[in-house]
Amino acid sequence: MYEVRTLRTDAEREEAAALVQDRQHWLTTRGLPVPAQADIPALFRDPQTQPAGLFEDGKLLACMIPQRDPGLGWGEGPCLFLSCIHTLPDQPEDITRLITLWASDFAARLDLPLVRTEALARHAREAESIAALLRRLSDMGWDVRGSGPGREGDLVARLELVAEHRSGLSALIGCRAHEPQAAPDDRDSA
Repeated sequence: MYEVRTLRTDAEREEAAALVQDRQHWLTTRGLPVPAQADIPALFRDPQTQPAGLFEDGKLLACMIPQRDPGLGWGEGPCLFLSCIHTLPDQPEDITRLITLWASDFAARLDLPLVRTEALARHAREAESIAALLRRLSDMGWDVRGSGPGREGDLVARLELVAEHRSGLSALIGCRAHEPQAAPDDRDSA
């Protein structure tokens, strides 16, 4: 069975940081984009970010940082934002589909209408691989909402997914992720 859960221990967060490093190395060796500005592995080591992982029978397959209304500067209204999504290298596309199903259901259970995320799209030479990724994500229900600077300053494609209760999903994917808190800047402006 699959499970998405908040990474609670130093060992789990270190495993996620190692997964991110492995994925970034895999992307780099294929000439694909990795974030230029941020130390993503450090974000996963920090318990304050409340990172989450997708596990199958105890094996970490993917990790991400779920956030509520992080003040993206794009998109209207509240959302669940998934930042820093990384999957184990050479995993089947089904992992992305599982994350998509879980995120849509999780956002609906939090009474949020949308899930948003960003996909790196830094250089023209990567256009073909980014286009292929965006086609796969569109086939899974994600809508491309243009491009522009992302949260870390990199050029990104902006993606939205409608939140939807998915009855019976818990039989496939268990959920023990914390309800993400609003970003401090958003709480101050509320």
